[in-house]
Amino acid sequence: MAETRARPKPGERRLQILQVLAEMLQDPKGEKITTAALAKKLDVSEAALYRHFASKAQMFEGLIEFIENSVFGLANKITAEQDNGVKQLHSTIAMLLGFAEKNPGMTRVLTGDALVNENERLQARINQLHDRIEATLKQCLRVASTQGHDEPDPAARANLILCYVIGRWHQFAKSGFKRLPTEGFDAQAPMLI
Repeated sequence: MAETRARPKPGERRLQILQVLAEMLQDPKGEKITTAALAKKLDVSEAALYRHFASKAQMFEGLIEFIENSVFGLANKITAEQDNGVKQLHSTIAMLLGFAEKNPGMTRVLTGDALVNENERLQARINQLHDRIEATLKQCLRVASTQGHDEPDPAARANLILCYVIGRWHQFAKSGFKRLPTEGFDAQAPMLI
């Protein structure tokens, strides 16, 4: 009897495509990913990819959606469990750096590196994600302000912290994922917060 391949359950193949895409983004050389290479890695035809996603841009949107859900789910959990604004801020920064460290391929999406030469709406969506992160940081600083932490300009500090986080993400990606984003954070945190 011939062995038949088990059909993935609905949604499984879509998730598998995104997982393999994220793995391919972990390549330190950072080469452009083609649908042909992605299909080959999955051992499916390119047409099979397009049954789940209308375009490569939609695949990247799936990764961005995963990042948004993960990052803001964790940020909401931090603020729900921690009343102290300074501790919220510290935990949120640590989470952002740790997320990148655990998800190197996603870091290339977060920095926009993987989106070069892709649909411009993808970079716009990452820019919106950065704005939402900055707003989250600003809210932590406002909470800290109401608790006696002297912060004359929460907006400026939130922007500075976002620049720090994005800079750490870039170092991580540009080092071929060798310079960990969390490296030195404990020593640097007092200068940021």
